Amino acid sequence: MNNTSSTGTNSFDGLGIAPKLLEILRKHKFEHPTPIQQQSIPSAIEGKDLMGIAQTGTGKTLAFSLPMIQRLAQNRGRMTGLIILPTRELALQVNEALKKLGSTLGLRTAILIGGESMGRQLKMLRDRPQVIVATPGRLIDHIETEGLNLSTVGILVLDEADRMLDMGFEPQIKKILQRVPKERQTMLFSATMPDEIVAMARSYMHLPLRVEVAPAGTAVKTVTQELFFVNKTDKGQLLQSILSQYNGSVLVFSRTKFGAKKIAATIRAMGHTANEIHSNRSLGQRLEALEGFKIGRYRVLVATDIAARGIDVTGIQLVLNYDLPDKPSDYVHRIGRTGRAGMTGHAISFATPDQHGDVRGIERLIKKSLPVSRAALPHGGETAAPPITTETRQRPGFYSHTRRSFRGRTQHRRR
Repeated sequence: MNNTSSTGTNSFDGLGIAPKLLEILRKHKFEHPTPIQQQSIPSAIEGKDLMGIAQTGTGKTLAFSLPMIQRLAQNRGRMTGLIILPTRELALQVNEALKKLGSTLGLRTAILIGGESMGRQLKMLRDRPQVIVATPGRLIDHIETEGLNLSTVGILVLDEADRMLDMGFEPQIKKILQRVPKERQTMLFSATMPDEIVAMARSYMHLPLRVEVAPAGTAVKTVTQELFFVNKTDKGQLLQSILSQYNGSVLVFSRTKFGAKKIAATIRAMGHTANEIHSNRSLGQRLEALEGFKIGRYRVLVATDIAARGIDVTGIQLVLNYDLPDKPSDYVHRIGRTGRAGMTGHAISFATPDQHGDVRGIERLIKKSLPVSRAALPHGGETAAPPITTETRQRPGFYSHTRRSFRGRTQHRRR
């Protein structure tokens, strides 16, 4: 959950929230709704279907969990809520948020995720939870092997829907949608709105209200962006320069899990505290790395796109794309990890000289050019010049950053 008071102009009082829940919000210092909360909560409380388009870090969890808790309380146990999320880490965070809001109301939840005991999860289900929080694969396991019945689901939330499709969960989601009652409330949240999501909304939702706090695919406004064209063999040196200039927490993205492990080891060899999150790590290892990053035990966290989906951490100073993502939409998800909760952040991307087409794909999606910089490397040489094409010659400000040392160019960011 995110309490972005700087972006909300009104209080929660006029959104139709029950007095007891308003009291809980005040207790937890939630005073002003974010735009997605302000636009979603009143209609969600009325039971309407919602299709929310918003970046990560905009307060989506509160936007769907608060109405869900209120509607479940009004129905006095006659229906349950089901929240589907793409990753284990994200599911754990949403479950934690639900407990924070609903513990004093006696809210019971069950969390069904991979990497944990089926027996323990069955025990939670036997306690008749009001809300089930699940990843698609593990939920299907419970349906097919344990006979989990979803006939009482009255509120369904699909969070990070675009990421679930990217991860190949479309067959599981369709199976789940066929198992829940047709008469239900459905809330779908996504940072981008590809055709597959639109088709899903048309097929499984009833006249959904479209709530859009930022155009699909736009980058977070509070994040400044920068691009270096760098030879693959020089990436390590440039990374070393950047880490010496940024004193805060840094999230580094790798395209592969092998790369993430290698980058984390390289960073530790530079003398910085670092850990990694990727699919080869156990759930316990991933949670320890994430918690260590939150409390400052690790200054740098290296992650792959899939594993990073559960990273909901405020105060990340820098997101560094060591490798460009496979899809332009992943760039938006990545840089949205900084500049959260009304704070400012910075995103730096490394592109090799042959990745000009990938850069243009990102620029088309975010509808702006990425500022290109050059920097001296600590052991001699400098970053590569961007490829010269007719298109780049005509782009305004393509060489707006003059050749200078990295230290001189970034001093202002430490203040």
